Amino acid sequence: MLRWEDVLERARESLKGICHLCPVCDMKACAGKVPGIGGIGTGSSAKNNYEALRGLKFKMKLLHDVDKPDMGVELFGQKLALPVIGAAVAGAKVNFAAKIAEKEFAQAQLVGAMEAGTIAMIGDGPGDLYDDTVAALREAGKGIAIIKPREFDEIMRRIKMAEEAGALAVGIDVDAAGLVNMRRSGELVRPLNPNILKRICESSNLPVIVKGIMAEEEAVMACDAGASAIVVSNHGGRVLDDLPGTISVLPGIASRVRGRCIVLADGGVRTGSDVLKFLACGASAVLVGRPVVWGVFGGGKEGVRLLYERLAQELSVAMMLTSCPSVREVSHCISGN
Repeated sequence: MLRWEDVLERARESLKGICHLCPVCDMKACAGKVPGIGGIGTGSSAKNNYEALRGLKFKMKLLHDVDKPDMGVELFGQKLALPVIGAAVAGAKVNFAAKIAEKEFAQAQLVGAMEAGTIAMIGDGPGDLYDDTVAALREAGKGIAIIKPREFDEIMRRIKMAEEAGALAVGIDVDAAGLVNMRRSGELVRPLNPNILKRICESSNLPVIVKGIMAEEEAVMACDAGASAIVVSNHGGRVLDDLPGTISVLPGIASRVRGRCIVLADGGVRTGSDVLKFLACGASAVLVGRPVVWGVFGGGKEGVRLLYERLAQELSVAMMLTSCPSVREVSHCISGN
C-alpha cells in the first residue's frame, strides 16, 4: 500500500533538479527557480509566506469534548470533506521539464482531489496548455478553471470552454499579469481593469473568482465588480519580490468583504495546521499548490489523494487540540486572538 512517505521519496527522485523536497519547505533552496517551482528573484515573497505562517502560534485547549471536529464546507454548490482545494498548478513543459504530459498532470490533480472528497483547479498558459487542461476537466467532470488576465474576448472564449467542460466556477488570476512564462511566450497578459472585470462577471454563466488579491481596497473592488470569490494570494511568491506573506494581509482583507464574497487564500500551506491558521485568519478554504506537485510526481492521482487525506488528518488533530468544533468556529485558536 502506497504511503505518503513513499510518495515523497518517489517525487524527490522524479523532480531531481527541480525541487529538492527539503525536510522543511522554507523556500530557501529553490529561490530564483522560475520557471520551476521556486520563488522569483531572491525568493523573498515565497519565504515570507512560510515565515508569516510560522509567526502565528496556537492556543492549546484540552478541557472540552471536541474529539470529532466537523471539517466539511460547502463551496460553489459542492459539499467538500475538507476546506482545502487544489490550486491551478500547470505548465508541465516549462516548469517540470516535460516530465509529464499537461493533460495527465491536470487529470491526476482533479481526480485525486475528487477521490479525497474535494475539488481542484485547472490552469491556463502559453500555447495549447489550456486546451489540455480543459480536456482533463471535461473527463474528470468537476473542477474550477483559472484563466490568465488576457484580453476580454479571449477570457470570455476560455470561460465558454470551461462552461462546456462542466466547470463549477471560473477565475482570473490577476497576479499572473507579469508572469515570466507568459511574457516569454509572447502572449499578452496585463492588469485587469475593474470595468472589464465587471463585464466578465456580468457575461459569465458561472461564479467568477478573482485570484491575486493582496490589498483590502482591491478586495472591495472585486466584490463591487460582481466577483463571487477572491483568493488572497501572491502567486506563491512567483511574480514579485518583497511581497508580504499572504496570511499577514488576510485578516484585514477578510474583515472588509466578509459576507459579500467567498474568501479563499493560499501561500505556503504544507500541513493541516497551516490550513487551520488560514481559516482562523478569515479564509473559508485554502488552496494548496506545491505539495500537489509532489503528490502527482510521487504517486499520480493516488499520491494527490494521499496528500488531502494527510492534510485532513492533521487538520482534525489541530482542531481537536485547540477546541475547534467546526471549521466555522476557529477564530479563537490563535494565541493573542
